[in-house]
Amino acid sequence: MARAGLTRVVEPGDERAGRWLREMGAVGLWQRVTRGGPAPTGVSATRWEGLRTRAARARPERDLATAEAVGARFICPGEPEWPVQLDDLGDRRPVGLWVRGAVGLRMWALRSVALVGARACTEYGAHMAAGLGAGLAERGWVVVSGGAYGVDGAAHRGALGAGGATAAVLACGIDRAYPPGHGRLLARIAEQGLLIGELPPGDHPTPSRFVLRNRVIAALTRGTVVVEAAYRSGALVTARVAGSLGRFTMGVPGPATSALSAGVHELLRGGAHLVTDAAEVVELVGAMGALAPERRGPVVPRDLLAPDTARVLAALPAGAAVTVKQIARDAGTSTDDAVGRLYELRSLGFIERHGDGWQLTRQAFPSGSRERGAT
Repeated sequence: MARAGLTRVVEPGDERAGRWLREMGAVGLWQRVTRGGPAPTGVSATRWEGLRTRAARARPERDLATAEAVGARFICPGEPEWPVQLDDLGDRRPVGLWVRGAVGLRMWALRSVALVGARACTEYGAHMAAGLGAGLAERGWVVVSGGAYGVDGAAHRGALGAGGATAAVLACGIDRAYPPGHGRLLARIAEQGLLIGELPPGDHPTPSRFVLRNRVIAALTRGTVVVEAAYRSGALVTARVAGSLGRFTMGVPGPATSALSAGVHELLRGGAHLVTDAAEVVELVGAMGALAPERRGPVVPRDLLAPDTARVLAALPAGAAVTVKQIARDAGTSTDDAVGRLYELRSLGFIERHGDGWQLTRQAFPSGSRERGAT
């Protein structure tokens, strides 16, 4: 009850209030701020009076009843459902969490990844976020984001569309639909997944609360993926907090000319991992052995040749027939060896003989190239 009341008194991420909680305990701090005790060390009289005014208006019983009416609950540090990784935030740890949804937060958080990025994202950003969300969900991972427009919404929809799990960490009360245009999406997340917030029912978002909310996203998950972000972006704040907590930080590259990719590219230059799909994300955050498939271009017939035979083939110029002696010299081998390999290449259809000369056939060229060596 004391912690529920304190969510109306102190702002999310207030490190000073977190220290008071650690020193006095939730009940001790609640009693002190509601009964008019002396101001703690390091806080001005004006600031303390402001906190007392907030506490006088707080009605934790009513907030808990409102939460219950919309299918939500309030969980505290130390309770079975509390995600212990949030304790890594130290004195910036949430006072408690308001959670809406039927599943258990602690177990979901153990296998979760944050997908964040620009609100005003491009079609490319929305496509990548949705694909990552769907791919992670199909692999049994919970997709965590902020419920905002742009990348957040695309990530949530991708996970839901794949029949997977997703959670939205809000910067307002869990009974409010913000942004309003995501009312249906947030309602669907509440039915199939989880809505999570530090603020009590009915409370409104502010710019600072959006930024402070990001530390919860970072601490809650195994790693953070940024899909499109300008230099000044809250998504980058999430990634930096994740890195400071020892979590994986990842970025999806975009066009070098796009301002919305500039922040991601700077993150990658700073040591974040480059990822392009869900398999590469899981390779980082998953269990040992969960490796992404090796990527390479298509295999062409000449890739299957033995090195010495490939060297002889490479010695033949395009568009002209040459002698065995010239081929042997350019391939760095003997004439007898060159003859043997030329007949091997002929049987495979790479070359043909014209009198005393040997010439490349069309098959010897990589698909789509017009001259030898083109890629």
